[in-house]
Amino acid sequence: MKAILSIAPDSEFRYWGGDKMQAIGGTLVKHYRDLAFMGFAEVIMNLSIILSNLKICKNDISDYSPDIIILIDYPGFNLRIAEFAQKQGIKVVYYISPQIWAWKRNRVFKIKKVVDKMLVILPFEKDFYAKYGVEVDFVGHPLLDALENEKLITKEKFLTQNKLESKPIIALLPGSRKQEVTAMLNTMLLLIPHYPDYQFIIAGVSTLDIDFYNNIIRDKDVKLLFNNTNSIIAHAEAALVTSGTATLETALIGTPEVVCYKGNIISYEIAKRIVDIKYISLVNLIMDREVVVELIQANFNYNTLKSALDDILFDSTQRNNILADYKELRIKLGDKGASKRATEIITGLRD
Repeated sequence: MKAILSIAPDSEFRYWGGDKMQAIGGTLVKHYRDLAFMGFAEVIMNLSIILSNLKICKNDISDYSPDIIILIDYPGFNLRIAEFAQKQGIKVVYYISPQIWAWKRNRVFKIKKVVDKMLVILPFEKDFYAKYGVEVDFVGHPLLDALENEKLITKEKFLTQNKLESKPIIALLPGSRKQEVTAMLNTMLLLIPHYPDYQFIIAGVSTLDIDFYNNIIRDKDVKLLFNNTNSIIAHAEAALVTSGTATLETALIGTPEVVCYKGNIISYEIAKRIVDIKYISLVNLIMDREVVVELIQANFNYNTLKSALDDILFDSTQRNNILADYKELRIKLGDKGASKRATEIITGLRD
């Protein structure tokens, strides 16, 4: 089977995405760092780049002539590719639904028309699609397998290997895009002088270079580690996490967290008017109630962040409630084996 994106290890595939699939034999066409624009204003400013990438992707599909295309999130781009692929007689799978339940719900009709199979990883998504007569498969969340398969080292070894102090850790996860890291990290770093009995560690991402982080950190007493995100979270007393998949990852690892978000003011004002969700973190969305505190836009500042961090560090009742909710969250996400179930469904489409 040939695919533009594939999770089947015995398949030949090309992909547009990150580094991990290259490690299992995929041919990288374009890295997601060239595609990811966060926010409405940013998309408008980079529209010519997006249109150029659409053309490149369509040409690549025509040249490669895959049997199946597997799309992951990114609906503005991917639904156009789905429509193109369908006209070429190529089967289209959407693995990891775009968040149309949050905004642009009318996209469900486009999905119904141009997607052959939708695989979802959040339990409430199956009910959402059912309201529109779209049959989808809930395969479970791949994070359950990823975390199960990762062998974390002991805290003692982690501290030794990274030349860290024995102080308890506060993890900082400021995101993966330059604009969000800059916005989030500058505020997070303000807390450091007020917690002398703790050490702060930034979970750096490989798509951003060390100089970028150092220009923000400057002389702050903080440690920057790359390729250690889960170990940092697992050995931390608390985590400050930018909204995204990392909020769910932190919960599944079992570390109390504060969810943070601050974006471009124009993008935020637009989003506030069209996004129809009660929460921004996956943890709260799945549980349908506030399990972790969310600090959004103007409410994300030094005072609110310090207060929220104090609560999860020093209020034992709040910590215990969060940890109990995390156990319920894991149950809601279903059984392990999401990738295997997805693979079986996708490969079955060849028949």
